[in-house]
Amino acid sequence: MLEETFKGNSMGVTHPSDGQEAPPTGICAHLKDTDWIGSTHRGHGHCIAKGLDTKAMMAEIMGKATGQCGGKGGSMHIADFSKGMLGANAIVGASIPLAVGAALTSKYKGTENESVGVSFFGDGASSQGVLHEAMNLASVWKLPVIFACENNGYAEATPSWYAVSAEDIASRAEGYGMPGVVVDGMDVFAVYDAAGEAIARARAGQGPTLLEMKTYRYHGHFHADDTKKYRKPDEEKLYHEKDAIKHFEKTVVGQKLMTAKKLKHIREEIEQEMREAVDFGLNSPMPDESTLYEDVYVNYSNPIHGLR
Repeated sequence: MLEETFKGNSMGVTHPSDGQEAPPTGICAHLKDTDWIGSTHRGHGHCIAKGLDTKAMMAEIMGKATGQCGGKGGSMHIADFSKGMLGANAIVGASIPLAVGAALTSKYKGTENESVGVSFFGDGASSQGVLHEAMNLASVWKLPVIFACENNGYAEATPSWYAVSAEDIASRAEGYGMPGVVVDGMDVFAVYDAAGEAIARARAGQGPTLLEMKTYRYHGHFHADDTKKYRKPDEEKLYHEKDAIKHFEKTVVGQKLMTAKKLKHIREEIEQEMREAVDFGLNSPMPDESTLYEDVYVNYSNPIHGLR
């Protein structure tokens, strides 16, 4: 099994995003390399959706020299400026001002049509002060930015119904004069449609949007987290039945947009790509000791590996 091959080779803690495939897929389908996204500690799905090289991503997760950040970022800090990936981030809510900063740059340069900012964050970050400061500033200056909240129901083990004051996080947008949209985060088509409208608004100079995508993570907060301590089996069963990938496949086959045979072929291609990525990471060298102090400080004449 692929999981067994990979077991024990990740440097540090990994945060799986199984179940949350629809939000990054539906949003990033509208984006180009010149658009920017800021991610979270659970950023692998965002990386793949934004078009990062999966071999370099897997090598980075393993802390190898061939990784996007030369093995110094690891699972929670994957970045690739060439693809518009500002970086995954271990600090809750820290990607929000990065995406707003990218949007401000775009506004200043007059390139909104070519470069919008998207910040992915979870329900746990929705009560961080940085989000509210960022939404206020983005609204005042009508910045081309999308605040994309992946509400999976839990900030680690704390349920959002307990920790969030509003029933819908999207309702907080009203206080900042921007649209707030609630989306079924298990339906990639719903995410795609809502994101398309929000991104079109941003490109047209009409300012920011807050998207709340209600989704679910199938595993724990991190790989060793036991969900049985804070989630009920019936809840998990319900969301597994709403699985985003299964919903996509059922829809496209039912509407005769794709055949079951074609979907099987795509799955096999993806499986092969990930096996090759894992093998690439396993067979890549660890960073040499001589590189310990490289890229610690910004040097514009010698950009960080992968951030050109």
